[in-house]
Amino acid sequence: MTTVDIKPPPNFIRNIISEDLKANKNDGRVVTRFPPEPNGYLHIGHAKSICLNFGLAAENNGICNLRFDDTNPTKEEVEYVESIKEDVRWLGFDWGDRLFYASDYFEQLYDYAVQLIKLGKAYVCSLSADEIREYRGTLTEPGKDSPYRTRSVEENLDLFERMRAGEFEDGAHVLRAKIDMASANLNMRDPTIYRIRHEFHHRTGDKWCIYPMYDYTHCLSDAIEGITHSICTLEFEDHRPLYDWVLDTLKTPCHPQQIEFARLNLTYTIMSKRKLLELVEGGHVSGWDDPRMPTLVGMRRRGYTPESIRNLCERVGVAKRDSVVDIALLEYCVREDLNRRAPRVMAVLRPLRVVIDNYPEGQTEELEFPNHPEDPDMGSRKVPFSRVLYIERDDFREDPPKKFFRLAPGREVRLRYAYYITCVGMEKDEKTGEVVELHCTYDPQTRGGWAPDGRKVKATLHWVSAADSLEAEVRLYDHLFAKLNPGEEKDGADFKTHLNPNSLETLKSCRVEPSLADAAPGGRYQFERLGYFCVDSVDSTKEALVFNRTVSLRDTWAKIEKAQKQKA
Repeated sequence: MTTVDIKPPPNFIRNIISEDLKANKNDGRVVTRFPPEPNGYLHIGHAKSICLNFGLAAENNGICNLRFDDTNPTKEEVEYVESIKEDVRWLGFDWGDRLFYASDYFEQLYDYAVQLIKLGKAYVCSLSADEIREYRGTLTEPGKDSPYRTRSVEENLDLFERMRAGEFEDGAHVLRAKIDMASANLNMRDPTIYRIRHEFHHRTGDKWCIYPMYDYTHCLSDAIEGITHSICTLEFEDHRPLYDWVLDTLKTPCHPQQIEFARLNLTYTIMSKRKLLELVEGGHVSGWDDPRMPTLVGMRRRGYTPESIRNLCERVGVAKRDSVVDIALLEYCVREDLNRRAPRVMAVLRPLRVVIDNYPEGQTEELEFPNHPEDPDMGSRKVPFSRVLYIERDDFREDPPKKFFRLAPGREVRLRYAYYITCVGMEKDEKTGEVVELHCTYDPQTRGGWAPDGRKVKATLHWVSAADSLEAEVRLYDHLFAKLNPGEEKDGADFKTHLNPNSLETLKSCRVEPSLADAAPGGRYQFERLGYFCVDSVDSTKEALVFNRTVSLRDTWAKIEKAQKQKA
C-alpha cells in the first residue's frame, strides 16, 4: 500500500491487533477504513489517521477502505471528495477498488431504522430542536422523556415512511433511538438517528429527503464493510457505547471494535475545519491551498513532502491522551527529508550589486557546481560568473559589528565555488545614503574558492551573475498564528485576533541562477544559506517565477533535542 520508511514502533493499537491475530479473532483478518466527511479539505491531523489506518492494514496483510461519510448534504461538495482522494494518494496510499460512500448504504440504513422501530427501540419525535435540547438534561441532571416516546410501533412506522416520502418540512420530526434518558452518558439519551433535510445530495440527488446522523451511520457502515478495527480519535470515546448499542440491538453479523487514539495537535495551528473554513471565506488566507494553512493541499503547495509528513506521524506515535506537538518537530521532519533530496541552487533575495573592477569586461566563465555536496549521483551544473554580481544586502556592513565576518570595506571573503573578493569601495544613494553598489577586486588564483597560498577567510557568500540571473518573486512564510495554542479561546473570544500579521512577506525582484529557468511547478530546492524553497504550483510561470519558502535552515527542533539530552 505504501513504502514503509522506518520500522514501526509498538503502540497500544498495534498490540491490540497483534493479540487479536494470535487469538484468530475475525478469522485472522485486519480490515480498517479511513472515513472522512467530505465537508472540507484534509489537514495534517487527518494525515495521522490516514497513516495509522492504511499503515496498520499494510503491516498485517490486511486492507483499508476509503469511505466518505456523506450524510450531511448541506455541507458536502464533490470538490472536497476529489481533494480528499488526491491527498490520500499524495501521502502514498492506495485504496484499490475499495472506495465507498455512506450514501451507498442509504437504503440499508433505512431498513435498519425500520427494524429498530419494530423492536421498540426507535420512535418518531415531534419536539423542536430547542425542545430536544431542553429535554436532554445536563451533565448533573437526567433528561426527561419526550411526550412522543410512547408512540406505538405502527404510528412510528407510518410517520417514518411519510418522512421519507417528503410529507413534512425540515425539523417537523426526527427519528430517535429509544435508550435511556437518565444515562450518565448524554450520547445515550435517546439520540437522533434521522432528520429531515430537503437538500440535494451530491451523489443521490433528490432521491432522499431524510438523512441518517453520523453516529448511527458510521457504526453500520463499518459493519456492512466488514471492518474489524474501527479506529477513531478520542472525542469519539463517549460515543462508543452508542456505536456498540446500535450494532448489538440490530445483531449485525459483523461487530467492529472501536478503538480511540489521541489526535495530532500542533502549536501555532488551528485544526478545526469550521475555523479553517472561516479563514478561507473571510479572506484571511488565499484559499484552502494557502501555504500557511495546515491543510495537506496547502502543505503540498508549500513544498512539504509526503515522506516528511509520514515520518512526523510515526515519530509522534499513537497515544491515549491528547497532547500538543511542537511545530518545530514537523519542520525538522521536512528539513531532514529535503536535505537529502533537494538539489542546491543559488538565489539572492535582497540583491546588492557588486562590480569586480579587475575582472575583464564582457567576459563570462562557467563554473562547475555540485547539485548536492553529499550526493555525487545528483550530478553537477554550470553556473555563469561575470564582472557584475548580486549578493545579499545583509552580507555587507559598512561599519561591521563585532563577530560580523562577512563583507565590509577592506575585508576579503569567499564567493561560493568561485573566487576570493575584497571590498575596495562603494556607491551610495545621494538622497537616502543607502549603499547601492559595491566595488571589489578578485584574486584570479583562487578559482574554485580556495587560495593556493593557504590563506583563510571567515565567510563564504552566495551570489548570482547580474547579467545571467533570472528575476523571481519569493514568498517567505511564517506561522499563521502568533499564539502558541490559538484554539484555546474562552468566553467566545475570536481566534482570528491571534493571526500573525507577519505570516507572509513577499519579496519582488529577487534573483536566482539561470538553471532554474526550467524549474517545474512544485520543484523543491535548497537556496544555499537561505532555506528550502519550492516553485509555486499555482502562480509560477516560465515568464514569472514564484518560489515559496518551505522551511528555513534553522533547526530549532535539533536544539530542543540537544537540550533534552543534556538535561537527561
